[in-house]
Amino acid sequence: MFIQTEDTPNPQSMKFVPGRPVLGAGELGIDFPTMETAAAGSPLAALLFETDGVMGVYLGADFITVTKAEAVEWVHVKPAILGAIADFFTAGLPVLTEGAAQPSAAATSLDDYEGEDREVVEQIIELIETRVRPAVAADGGDIVFKHFEPRTGVVFLSMQGACAGCPSSTMTLKSGIENMLKHYVPEVAKVEAAV
Repeated sequence: MFIQTEDTPNPQSMKFVPGRPVLGAGELGIDFPTMETAAAGSPLAALLFETDGVMGVYLGADFITVTKAEAVEWVHVKPAILGAIADFFTAGLPVLTEGAAQPSAAATSLDDYEGEDREVVEQIIELIETRVRPAVAADGGDIVFKHFEPRTGVVFLSMQGACAGCPSSTMTLKSGIENMLKHYVPEVAKVEAAV
């Protein structure tokens, strides 16, 4: 099995592309920031956490992003990660634990908004889904809408995968995403990272 690797803007994260579906087309990515979340939701993510130095795993439609500890060099963990991914897919095991909670596209439901606020949130989500998420996925990460405060015009987004903790994520939020949203949705005043 050939597994392609790609650097990401985050030097602590690397994207692994096994050449086959991981979660499958159209599926939202799932972030596993700890061994405990991985053990409860994904045998693949749990296996990757067994490699010394692995600090986070993000599963995308057709890729896996692994985040390592800053003190660990890729040259020491990359071969073990490649081997674990190849062995896992060769064994034909399920990527997710049966009954594992699936992510939702947004932290808040559209039902939480009414009238003009709902229309604004629909525009924000559509822009994120069509213009932002594909670009961020190319870098091994994801961005998820969490909440919009109509009174202040603040949009809260969550960065995942390679984007979580990336040195350039603040610039991405402010310079890229905030400017785009403000351009297309005048009700947006600023974008903040959800905590």
